[in-house]
Amino acid sequence: MKNIQIPYDLFVSLLRYHLLEINDCEAEIQKGLEKKLDALVMHDLYSRSKAAPTAEEREKARQEYLDKRGVPDSFRWSVSLDER
Repeated sequence: MKNIQIPYDLFVSLLRYHLLEINDCEAEIQKGLEKKLDALVMHDLYSRSKAAPTAEEREKARQEYLDKRGVPDSFRWSVSLDER
């Protein structure tokens, strides 16, 4: 089982929401969890782009990572699958 770290403020908001039943921080919790999920997805894509078993899978993960990161096509370099 993996551990995931979250910011202290998000942790406190989750405690307030679940233990103290203070519901005024729902938007803050949602925003914090979405930000964390995006970071996890980006990390997974980056890891797959470096460690996938085949060159085709690495290139596909690299393209997905760059798409999600918002890197325009004109700024990217072309990678030949023969080079990997």
